[in-house]
Amino acid sequence: MGALLSLPLMAVPSMGTLMSFGASCCGAAACSAICNQCGIFKSSMATRIAYAFLLLVNSIISWLMLTPWALKKLEHLTLDYVNISCQGKQCYGYVAVQRVNFALGLFHLILSVLLLGVKSSRDGRAALQNGYWGPKLIVWLAFVVLTFFIPETFFQVWGQYIALAGAMLFVLLGLILLVDLAHTWAEYCLEKIEENDSRAWRVLLIGSTLGMFTASFAMTIIMYIFFAQSGCAMNQAAITVNLIVLLIITAVSVHPMVQEYNPKAGLAQAAMVSVYCTYLTMSAVSMEPDDRHCNPLIRAGGTRTASIVLGAIVTMLTIAYTTTRAATQGIALNGNSSHAYSKLGDEEGEHGLVDQQPTSRREMRAEALRAAVEAGSLPANALDDSDDDDDDSDDGRGGKDDERGGTQYNYALFHVIFLLATTWVATLLTQNIDYEATGVATVGRTYWASWVKIVSSWVCYAIYSWSLMAPVVLPGRFGN
Repeated sequence: MGALLSLPLMAVPSMGTLMSFGASCCGAAACSAICNQCGIFKSSMATRIAYAFLLLVNSIISWLMLTPWALKKLEHLTLDYVNISCQGKQCYGYVAVQRVNFALGLFHLILSVLLLGVKSSRDGRAALQNGYWGPKLIVWLAFVVLTFFIPETFFQVWGQYIALAGAMLFVLLGLILLVDLAHTWAEYCLEKIEENDSRAWRVLLIGSTLGMFTASFAMTIIMYIFFAQSGCAMNQAAITVNLIVLLIITAVSVHPMVQEYNPKAGLAQAAMVSVYCTYLTMSAVSMEPDDRHCNPLIRAGGTRTASIVLGAIVTMLTIAYTTTRAATQGIALNGNSSHAYSKLGDEEGEHGLVDQQPTSRREMRAEALRAAVEAGSLPANALDDSDDDDDDSDDGRGGKDDERGGTQYNYALFHVIFLLATTWVATLLTQNIDYEATGVATVGRTYWASWVKIVSSWVCYAIYSWSLMAPVVLPGRFGN
């Protein structure tokens, strides 16, 4: 496994490298054979964790390739016997990071095309999503190596224009999903309170709202104390604008006109958006360079390798988690529920009865269950359990396939979002590279990254404000 992970760092288009890659492929093929014996992931959560881990590994490799530090360490492990080079070119820096992330992005792009239209694990193509991990690992590694045969000019254009646009789209998508999560959370709590008159849900809703507002104001006070000193105009402006907009959107969320057209709007959504945007602002001011003596954290922590490594890994973990969450929130993106059960009698004139002879006993049972679900006699998840007696509903280890009735998320869209995530990682890592650095590179400690977070918080406020005002401005479109 160590050889596999080190291969992208040793991507040398030489005979020795190709022979090493061939040996690695054989090892991966053996691993694939073992994995095939273990079966395909039946749990959709396990599949998502696997892809998130792959993104995490790819991101860490990209980060290590920012400077020659990792290559020198690798050469040192071989007692300086191996001299790593890429056809006489540097194997690190801007282009190298773009190559590695382009490889994973291409991998996800191909999978998104192959998985278009998959509705359940009954589709044979679903195995591409949940299985074949050995071959997929080989394909990813092969793409990484092959990118080093592509001219550097391609990646310069790719990084400056296409990857940058994809990164901005990824950030915007995350903000939209955050606003959707705020509305979903508040509406879910209100539904529980209305249905059961539950005191626990009422306490949870009120407590979480107060807690998030308290955290927002606490972070604002901390920022004013430590990051808004004399001469720090950028920080002062960002913190003040965030506080003013926070108060405005809170007032708007409880305005009588907004409540009239959107009665479920309230302080809970405003609190979640406020705490997230305040966190973005605090992250921005705490990660900016200290050339103006506005960031005491850098002076206190120094540039120790351990702190830099820990910060980079935490950043990559956050990106992997955010990407996975965004990729599986299909409701906000395409309006589909988590299970795409087909209803009977949707078209005009249909009577909802079975009018065709099923071709097998399994189909007869499925038709009967669909009719029962449509009539309300059974819950929708009964379709998930309809094939418990089938051999292919068990993975051999007691696991149950949770996607036979319908996929938990849109497979194609899942990979598109992971593609956008690779462009965000590449853009985040390659902005304002210090080409003189020889140690491990810091992640996100640039004015560009700080301004991206600040502007993102403003955009998030704008999206939330529009979600409140849209029913007022366009009542015909958003009316019940």
